[in-house]
Amino acid sequence: MTRWALLLEYDGTPFVGWQRQINGLSVQEVLEQAAAHLNAGQPVASIVAGRTDAGVHAEGQVAHIDLPNAHSAKAIRDALNYHMKPHPVVVLNAVAVSDDWNARFSANRRAYRFRILNRRTRPALLAGRVWHVPHPLDAAAMHAAAQRLLGRHDFTSFRAASCQAKSPIRTLDRLDVTRQDDVIEVVTEARSFLHHQVRNFVGTLKLVGEGRWPIERMTTALEAKNRAAAGPTAPPEGLTLIGVGYADSPFTSQGLSSIASDASMIPID
Repeated sequence: MTRWALLLEYDGTPFVGWQRQINGLSVQEVLEQAAAHLNAGQPVASIVAGRTDAGVHAEGQVAHIDLPNAHSAKAIRDALNYHMKPHPVVVLNAVAVSDDWNARFSANRRAYRFRILNRRTRPALLAGRVWHVPHPLDAAAMHAAAQRLLGRHDFTSFRAASCQAKSPIRTLDRLDVTRQDDVIEVVTEARSFLHHQVRNFVGTLKLVGEGRWPIERMTTALEAKNRAAAGPTAPPEGLTLIGVGYADSPFTSQGLSSIASDASMIPID
């Protein structure tokens, strides 16, 4: 068997999230059903770097699967993409890795981007990919407030009640808020995040952007260690997993251009 690291992108809109659920279709189910075609119809288990929620998108998700040795990286990528049609999930890159490499536990960084469309008119082209906030937001104030969350803290105030992490302690390396015309972007990086942590950051920062909270209140919310002290949870459609980092990334030595899409698709059964 060969272990394959997969770089994925997907539109989370039609899915119940990454993880298999009994109440709808998941990204994991789509990938594993496709992978079974490469394994003589036998089930294939996948491990993912970050389990995204329903409606959350990915541009740089990473997973791994184990498959028989008979196929090249191009064949793996193209066959998976063929069998995942018509679902909005694609493999951008497939790289053979060592048997002890793990998409989740080998990862040392996750990066997310949250987009807010800050204009009066509703989105058309960006529908399903942004949080539409029609009233003006002060992105500079939001950024200043965000910097108060950097570092190692107890993030209980920004943790979902359903979070199953053993500890609320996390180290936040980046939380930047910028504006480009009508779009406000919140980009954050950490080794790992608590459930709904990023969306809770954004929902709270929106209160600062509206002028309802002073910048200093972000520190008060953090120090309270109480979910009720922070703002609401932002909706999922604005959130995208943009990258997963590894000490020795399998995707840096073999970039996307080295396995650019071929003219032919190769279904494997």
